Amino acid sequence: MKIQKKLLTRAIAATLLVPMMAKAAWDSSQLQAFTDNTTFMFAVENNHHNGSSSFLASITLQNNSKIALPAGESDWQIYFHSIRKVATQQAAGLKFEHVNGDLHRLVPTKAFAGLKPGETLEIPYEAAAWIAAYTDFMPRAFMVSGNAKPAVFANTDSENMLDFVAPIVRDNQLDRHAEPEDLSPRATASWRYEQNQQTGKLSREDALKRIIPKPMDVDFNRGYAELSNQWQIRYAGRLKSEVSVFQEDLADYGLQLDAQPDHISAGKTKTIYLQVAELAELGSEGYQLEVDDDKIVITGHDNAGVFYGIQSLLALFPAEQQGQVSVPNVDIKDAPRFGWRGMHYDNGRNYHGKEALFKLVEQMGRYKLNKFHWHFSEDEGWRLEIPGLPELTDIGAYRCFDLEERECLLTQLGTGPHKSGSGNGYLTRDEFVELLKFAKARHVQIIPEIEGPGHARASIKAMEARYHTLMEAGKPEQARAYLLSDPQDTSKYITVQNYTDNSMNVCQDSTYAFIEKVTYELQGMYREAGTRLTNLHFGGDEVGAGSWVDSPVCQAMFADPNNGVAGPADLKPYFTQRVATLFAKRGIAPGAWEDGLMYDRVNPFNRDAFPNEVFTANVWDNIWEWGVADRAHRLANDGYQVVLSHGTHLYFDHPYEPHPAERGYYWAARYTDSKKTFSYMPDDVYANADFTRSGAPIENLEALVGRAMPALEKPENILGIQGQVWSETIRTEAQVQAMVFPRLLAMAERAWHKASWEGAHIDKKRFAQDWYGFSAALALKELTKLEKAGVNVNLPVPGAKVIDGQLHANSAFEYLTIEVSLDSGVSWQTYTAPMSVSNVDGVLLRTRLGDKKFSRTTQLD
Repeated sequence: MKIQKKLLTRAIAATLLVPMMAKAAWDSSQLQAFTDNTTFMFAVENNHHNGSSSFLASITLQNNSKIALPAGESDWQIYFHSIRKVATQQAAGLKFEHVNGDLHRLVPTKAFAGLKPGETLEIPYEAAAWIAAYTDFMPRAFMVSGNAKPAVFANTDSENMLDFVAPIVRDNQLDRHAEPEDLSPRATASWRYEQNQQTGKLSREDALKRIIPKPMDVDFNRGYAELSNQWQIRYAGRLKSEVSVFQEDLADYGLQLDAQPDHISAGKTKTIYLQVAELAELGSEGYQLEVDDDKIVITGHDNAGVFYGIQSLLALFPAEQQGQVSVPNVDIKDAPRFGWRGMHYDNGRNYHGKEALFKLVEQMGRYKLNKFHWHFSEDEGWRLEIPGLPELTDIGAYRCFDLEERECLLTQLGTGPHKSGSGNGYLTRDEFVELLKFAKARHVQIIPEIEGPGHARASIKAMEARYHTLMEAGKPEQARAYLLSDPQDTSKYITVQNYTDNSMNVCQDSTYAFIEKVTYELQGMYREAGTRLTNLHFGGDEVGAGSWVDSPVCQAMFADPNNGVAGPADLKPYFTQRVATLFAKRGIAPGAWEDGLMYDRVNPFNRDAFPNEVFTANVWDNIWEWGVADRAHRLANDGYQVVLSHGTHLYFDHPYEPHPAERGYYWAARYTDSKKTFSYMPDDVYANADFTRSGAPIENLEALVGRAMPALEKPENILGIQGQVWSETIRTEAQVQAMVFPRLLAMAERAWHKASWEGAHIDKKRFAQDWYGFSAALALKELTKLEKAGVNVNLPVPGAKVIDGQLHANSAFEYLTIEVSLDSGVSWQTYTAPMSVSNVDGVLLRTRLGDKKFSRTTQLD
């Protein structure tokens, strides 16, 4: 392939760049000794540099080893990950080179002065956009030389960002830009204190009764049912699977209840009855729950309704009780607001292990979510074993230092040079079948995503490796069967994530053969799990502008007057039409991200061109001033089925607060806390327009956009809402769980229940009361239940203020324990009421859950 050969030629040229008189390569022991004892530090120098276009940064090397970097050209390079493309070409005698994606390298030139033991070298550079958070920098910078094993700078082999990122404390570091002025707040103790002020009221007892998500109709009665092992279960035969899961959940509370089909008499024993009956007024997934002293009855309109009735019963269990559980007597009638209540999980960027998937699905069922959008393929990884295409996981599931990409993908996102690095791995076919069965038992439908035609670098490179292997084996026909790239394509493009080679060639039949092969294997997995693949997402988003324009295969298509493809603008809809038709023949509804279904900013692809009765569109881009936040209405009005997935409120990879220590990207909103997610109003997407990206309040959306905003003409095409977590900055299971929980619960609340405070504007008084009850339930039981289930939750940092010499503190979640230290963290005490402080120096605060779980600490302003 010309593109691949050019990239490889550049890579080899950089590695072998020096003439014969250049310094000799280091051996592995020298390289390891240098990187073990030399610190590599990133720093934000100035975001007030060039508007919002670029910022100034630096890399500092402190040589504490006994080995010198020689002056002049040498056979070594330093590789580092930078999500911001570096614009600087040369500094401190070192040349900056962009390899691909976030991978950059430093190469010594003749002007390099060397770095002796004990010396420090600062390397200034300019890069795109801005950085105001530690996690925008990636760990595991490394060094290579000759044939020596790559070595990671030891201080960067860490998930503690301060080990390799200098403090972000100055105004020109905390602000993203000066022009336009960054109006976003900064998360200080006093700012949090004002944000956390609560006007709602709810007793502790009533907060313990709060079910998340809130049911439609709840009527509590006097008394309690005292559940113990003397109780039993009777169930309709069709509910055997639901009963099995129920018994597993009861066991977590020390309850072992005998369960028998309902043809066996219950006698006079206290009994939980599970039954199915038509509940016409509630409909699909609806249920009734009745709790009395000696009897509990759960009636579902269908099996899912019974399952959700069980979840509401479990939600009434106090978190700490074992062996005997007190459940308040209650009558509940309930049904979901939306049929689509989803959670999207990006495993392509980073894989976090099998258990992370199972835990997420388990908690989705617990909070009545029913659609799991599994993003298993991306530029940076392919995470599912596909029989017949072993390269997808042998190569596509791993990143390491292999510039030819015959053993693994180029390293990205802080993985470093070794296959053992973070984010690598995949789910085997058998494990996925097991996950499908697990999800089915919890009424969660798994919707996989085969990302294409953009964001497909992992599959492209895996199939190129397959191509080379088979060509070398003398099997050219097999080699070309699933090839996703045109060897003669000289098109030039660069994507938002700085890739130059991540678009499947949409003009090749082998591209569609690949998609069909993967789809065929997926269908087999679903059948083996006792279910069906009915929805399959193909991505479609963020295709690099300029893809395919210089592909001879595509040029030949343009020259053919009979195929409906006249030029490059026809290629994306052509791809979509072929994939949609392929899926239709297999009984599968396609799904895509919104921009994958748009000709331009306002015109969707012709819906009539696709044979599918259902075609889902995830609408995510509601950056209001960009002028495309009306696409939910445009796509729904054109006949697509829309899943609201808006970045400002429903992206859980964004920070919880505007603080540099918070994890995540912040392109859609400077921060998205649980309260903001809770406030999302899906029935009026324009009502969610609160702030611009710079933090300016939006007073008039139409004036901001500069044109009329289309009304929703077909509300029946809004299927529901979905939370998203993208994993660029998320490398471990604990990290991904903290980003998702507890925001997932707030999203589940909005997907299931329409609140009385929703409208064109939030009814602030009603909202305050509802939020108070929700957050109190989180603090008193839900967070503890999640922790007991092995889920790492995020705890909000407390707010605090000194008023008239008294320290006042509060939390975003009422009833969450706050701790205070008056001696810089040496000892801690529980905050119960305002307390006298003579000196604010050394005063720290944090929230606590149980005995071992704490929030980040905060100082007084």
